[in-house]
Amino acid sequence: MALHVPKAPGFQSMLKDGARFYSGVDEVALKNIEACRELADTTKSAYGPNGMNKMVINHIEKLFVTNDAATMMREVEVQHPAAKLVLMASDMQEKEVGDGTNFVLIFAGQLLQNAAELLSMGLSPVEIIDGYNLALARAQEILPKLVCAEVKDLHNRDLVKKALKSCFSSKQLGNEEFLSELVGDACMRTLKDNQTFNVDNVRVCKILGSGIQSSTVMQGMVLKREVEGTVWKVQKPKIALFSCPIDISSTETKGTVLIKNAEELKSFSRGEEDLLEKQVKAICDSGVKVVVCGGKIGEMALHFLNKYEIMGVRVLSKFDLRRVAKTVNGTVLAKIVPPSPEEMGYCDSVSIDEVGDVPVILFKQDKEEGAISTVVVRGSTDNIMDDIERSIDDGVNNFKGLTKEGRLLPGAGATEMELAKQLSSISETYPGLEQYAIKKFAEAFEVIPKTLAENSGRKSTEILSQLYAAHQEGKINFGFNIEETSDIIDVNEKGIYDLYLTKYWGITYATKAAVSVLYVDKIIMAKPAGGPKPKENKDWDNDD
Repeated sequence: MALHVPKAPGFQSMLKDGARFYSGVDEVALKNIEACRELADTTKSAYGPNGMNKMVINHIEKLFVTNDAATMMREVEVQHPAAKLVLMASDMQEKEVGDGTNFVLIFAGQLLQNAAELLSMGLSPVEIIDGYNLALARAQEILPKLVCAEVKDLHNRDLVKKALKSCFSSKQLGNEEFLSELVGDACMRTLKDNQTFNVDNVRVCKILGSGIQSSTVMQGMVLKREVEGTVWKVQKPKIALFSCPIDISSTETKGTVLIKNAEELKSFSRGEEDLLEKQVKAICDSGVKVVVCGGKIGEMALHFLNKYEIMGVRVLSKFDLRRVAKTVNGTVLAKIVPPSPEEMGYCDSVSIDEVGDVPVILFKQDKEEGAISTVVVRGSTDNIMDDIERSIDDGVNNFKGLTKEGRLLPGAGATEMELAKQLSSISETYPGLEQYAIKKFAEAFEVIPKTLAENSGRKSTEILSQLYAAHQEGKINFGFNIEETSDIIDVNEKGIYDLYLTKYWGITYATKAAVSVLYVDKIIMAKPAGGPKPKENKDWDNDD
């Protein structure tokens, strides 16, 4: 008879076999903090202009070589529950601002590491949380006073370029001048004064070959396809857009046709052809010179399109079809009928061109402002172009941030150093235990200039002391200089700025994530669902 082994008393005894239960500061708070710190340390070396790239291979074995924290964290499936909380904050930053995800991860990790020191000193998590919340409120009050520039006119190229430059410096050092001008130009072309800016209006078309300096902006849409038929170029055409295939229509119900002789067979086929020709002729008579179709174009339909000198363009994606409709200001029709003048699109030219050895269809608008603009990215490898596309995406999101809030803060760690200095002074005015938490919150800001210095191969302690000395003298715009000429520099002279929104939401989300992790005092994990895994048969495809 099997010996009955009694379970240990307590909450664990109430759970099923296989369930896990953790409680106490050592088992829960410190282990959660350790996991979040490890996550922050992983992305820390990718921060700043001299940040290192990470090679990430996802679950379907796709390779990513990037220093973009949002991409890294999206492709790697993190299991730890506390680390997931910090990732959620980083994800919220990506959705709210579109940039500054690495800042959230690093700052939240440092806040938690400083909280671990306070826990070991004997402070309770609630006292630390109160201090952090007070410090966050004071930091949000200080931020508007640190604003050093503002972009009021979003059609001013120089101002927009200056605001976007530091965003590209952190991702594509050396190409920041070119890319900030390129993306600024693309965004300004789609910006309308009475409408909100939509990031989807700036498209990216990646074409292998040449180099990044050969990238261009085009007003309109670029499709990596060849045209159907023999018409290759049309000037100032009217455009019809259909979401259905252009082909001989089949009936919705099954039917049987009894054909008794060859004449009846000929007339049956001719009837289908005549109907299709009638449809194409009606489209031609309405003045349409280009047909854009979301389905396939049949051989017979193609014959009639060539006969009436109509260009046929097939678009595989329904989203691209909608973007083409937006570019030409037309309406997508669900049936093959001649479009009314209101439903037709208009374009200055539709033509096929070759970029490198890739054929592309250009829907070109000559006017300065339009619904959609396309950045044609050139590069020597797919990985390089993917990374440039991610940088452009961050740049476009930064431009959207400028449309909401044009204020700019000093970059290169200057804002963080001033916040650290001011919050340290504020912490001394509080009589309770929260002063320790506010001081540690202030110290957490040091991680940003420290990381920038370490990633550039410089001595971080020396640079921090120089920055503190400069800020004590009232030089609030002094930050870290990545160039070898000097260790610190006035960022206003260099034009290194961060968006106010990026910093504001980054600090907010990082603090909220750290507080959420500190609020946890017990972890209860149910037994994972599912039975035993099936045995692998290595020779499953062998015939014998």
